Amino acid sequence: MGPIFKTMIVTASLILAGTSAFAETNWERNHPRREQVNDRLENQGRRINRELREGEISPQQARRLHREDRAIRQEERTMARFDGGHITRADQQALNQQENAVSRQIGR
Repeated sequence: MGPIFKTMIVTASLILAGTSAFAETNWERNHPRREQVNDRLENQGRRINRELREGEISPQQARRLHREDRAIRQEERTMARFDGGHITRADQQALNQQENAVSRQIGR
């Protein structure tokens, strides 16, 4: 094996290693609706923290919003428990409506 071939192998393995970090996990592939709901909740949590840090909302408002998000996450888990670890399309729509209501309260 020549040095150029070895360099190509090392480069290819580095590229493959870097792209695997972006690959979906098995759980994400098997639970896309739950993943979508949970991703939104995580994003809203970051938004709440950012608004608190920037002084756009009070600590009391942030606690209330985080509490509402935790209630939505708990409801998502309860719904999944009744459907073998999955949530239905109707469950996802109901959870998204609740998330929309919380989202509208962030940074008003």
